[in-house]
Amino acid sequence: MRDKDKILGTLYGQAIGDAMGMPSELWPIQKIRKKFDGKITDFMDGTQDNEIALNFSRGEYTDDTNQAFAILDALIEAHWEPKQEILVKHIMEWANKVGAWKNNILGPSSKAALTLIKEGKDPTEVTKKALTNGAGMRIAPIGSLFETNQIDNLVKMVYQVTKITHSSDVSISGASMIAGAVTAGIANYSWDDIINYAIKANNKGLKLGSPTWAAKNKNRLEIGIDIADKYANNEDEFSKQIYETLGTGTMISESIPAAVSAAYYTKDVQKCAILCSNLGGDTDTIGAMATAICGAKNGASSIPIEWKQLIDKKNPQHNIEELSDKIISFKN
Repeated sequence: MRDKDKILGTLYGQAIGDAMGMPSELWPIQKIRKKFDGKITDFMDGTQDNEIALNFSRGEYTDDTNQAFAILDALIEAHWEPKQEILVKHIMEWANKVGAWKNNILGPSSKAALTLIKEGKDPTEVTKKALTNGAGMRIAPIGSLFETNQIDNLVKMVYQVTKITHSSDVSISGASMIAGAVTAGIANYSWDDIINYAIKANNKGLKLGSPTWAAKNKNRLEIGIDIADKYANNEDEFSKQIYETLGTGTMISESIPAAVSAAYYTKDVQKCAILCSNLGGDTDTIGAMATAICGAKNGASSIPIEWKQLIDKKNPQHNIEELSDKIISFKN
């Protein structure tokens, strides 16, 4: 039986990591340290010199969580069937509402695919080559729909909701890795077993996507776990090695292994959100994925109530409590 507290933890974790990482999004580490007089330690407004974050204020989450919840809304409308036209409709409605086309809010692969769909064209040539992390940033809640013995159903659902904008092997495997980590976290697996289950889901997802030359997420995650184990008592060095060796950019094979490694390293929603916001690179997306995994493992009850209240207050377009109730009602 899936635990509502852990499902809430997944949803709030996704939102918290996204909102905490928003102000430093796509900045190099040197700029983050200079701009914020060291490190980010709390939610902050986006600043006018960050061309993406300037659109957001303290506690607001970005496209990562808005798309994640749009996908949930689409699945709920379709009685949990991943109908492509309904998924696209909900993503498009969100994008049009927030002016995503002109405000530089959409990621490159999603923007290219959705633009073609908007023009009535087939996006397959774009989606099968998609190597950026839009596939993983919005997938964590899908992991909350399944038990660990339903891994084939989980990966199938990941594929169905991901292929609207990303259908490459690295996209499907990376999204499956994040969703799998959430499923295992909700099942209260040990952290080592969460990693093993996430890799198992990743390997199944890899077989479903169009082949690419991209580095494999499994191999990159193994590097990240080695870094985490080596620097278990030195957070600054762990962060430095993830940034410099594994990478924290928008490529799937950087940000998704970095996120899972960060979750494994911190094992805590608060620590994870703060660490990810200071990593450099795609901080909001890495934070969304990593902190969702921590929330799945530890539950919403482990998160400061003021953090959850801030997320609810600043993002009234979604009701996380209601979404969690709908997820609990899902039968597959």
